[in-house]
Amino acid sequence: MTYKTSISPNVKTFTTDNIPSIRKSFLTSTLTLSITLALTALVAPAYADENRASAATIDTSAPIAALSKLSSLDNVKPLKVTVPTIEHFNTSSGVPVAFVRAEALPIVDIDLRFNAGSARDGDIRADGFGIANMVATMLPQGTTTLAEDDFTRAVETLGVNLDSSVYKDMFIVSLRSLSDDEHLLPSVELMTQMLTTPSFDAKILARNKARLLVGLQQQKQDPGSLASIAFNQALYGTHPYAHPTSGTLDTVPSITQKDLTDFQKRYLVAANASLAITGNLTLSQAKKMADSLTADLPVGKKAAMLPEPKPLTKAQHIHIPFPSTQTTVLMGQLGEKRATDPKAQQQQTNFAVGNEVLAGGDFNARLMTEIRQNLGYTYGISGSMSPMLARGPYQIGFATRNDKARAAIDASIEVINDTLDKGINNAEMELTTDNLKNSFPMGFASNAGINGLLGMMNFYQLPDDYLNNYIARIDKVQLPAVNQTLRDTLQPDTFLIVTVGENNPWKNTKDSKKVK
Repeated sequence: MTYKTSISPNVKTFTTDNIPSIRKSFLTSTLTLSITLALTALVAPAYADENRASAATIDTSAPIAALSKLSSLDNVKPLKVTVPTIEHFNTSSGVPVAFVRAEALPIVDIDLRFNAGSARDGDIRADGFGIANMVATMLPQGTTTLAEDDFTRAVETLGVNLDSSVYKDMFIVSLRSLSDDEHLLPSVELMTQMLTTPSFDAKILARNKARLLVGLQQQKQDPGSLASIAFNQALYGTHPYAHPTSGTLDTVPSITQKDLTDFQKRYLVAANASLAITGNLTLSQAKKMADSLTADLPVGKKAAMLPEPKPLTKAQHIHIPFPSTQTTVLMGQLGEKRATDPKAQQQQTNFAVGNEVLAGGDFNARLMTEIRQNLGYTYGISGSMSPMLARGPYQIGFATRNDKARAAIDASIEVINDTLDKGINNAEMELTTDNLKNSFPMGFASNAGINGLLGMMNFYQLPDDYLNNYIARIDKVQLPAVNQTLRDTLQPDTFLIVTVGENNPWKNTKDSKKVK
């Protein structure tokens, strides 16, 4: 999950080291923003000169209120969404496959996921943080039959995208290719080779470690990275989610070829895999290709369930000294795991609606309105939940001037507490649910979007009605349930708050912990 802040031109984007959870594409405000911009474009040419002086007096709610006066909207029919048809089957090796036939473009997207993220590093070696990441880095860097340059040349000649990546709880190998046999069949063969016979060449491993160590050193100059690392370590303690996916300066040098081979043989196996395919294929072709892709995978064993982390029982404040005019702030708590039953899914939808009102990234959100617009402490503040196999984090992030850090934090907590106490209102809820419903189709507007959803659903073993009933879950959202879910979920009195900047906002308090 990525939080973008832009206090000044020298403030960097910072990224929390979490699963993308998979995405926040449903929590956008595309419709409202588009309408607002359209209205602005229509009005500006005729009245820009006369109204420029009085612009400061314009009511910011006017664009939304004006919608009720547009008679053309009275005849707009309710949104009808046709969800892609998902077909399911298992390969001969037992790998579950979700397939969507999409004939509009001559393209095939393949998404093979393993329950094998960086949370499994410690199972290979107690101090092996970074092993999964290094495996993902090296899979496309040569096989036992094709050296690195030859493998790269073969991929480039075919014009395909073939890559591997790792997150806290999943390992992904993906392929995008033209759907004709001339391109697809050799591409699948390359994907099979990198999965089953990677070389993990010693010289390439040494080069990768050297480059990674440089990157890890550079992270020390990035306040966002420092905040994210400290946040995860404090929130998760000894849990496997605590350490950075890329490893640390202490652990990366010790990674060996044996570590990589052990990880591959233990976790990149059929029993631990799920496959998603979207594109211009028949069901028969998809089955044949899925069998070909997974036939040589070792059967192996399914990964053990990850332990559930324990939530913090009291507030914790961590400050990391950093020479900057800005203070980066990351606050939050332990969140939820990915919901798999209808009741829990409805609760997560309720929370998503309430949180969009409270901490969404658009200018209608309460935190954005108060902390940016009214108080002028930041150019951007937002927060989101990142559900994973085990409980993921809930985080709110922003950056502000050093001398305003404590005031901005206190004001943010006050907004959260006020929202929990009084609740959101019906107008805010309706605006948000409309945005969610109208932006929903964008999630499967492309082959890649469809396949990303398929891969996520297959990995977390979500039923097809998770997608089919999305609009229904939003329509079932009711204001009392939204407010109650917010109160049940968020505990600002026990928030973990990490600050990275020149001055310690907690210098005169007793509950501060300084990290060097």
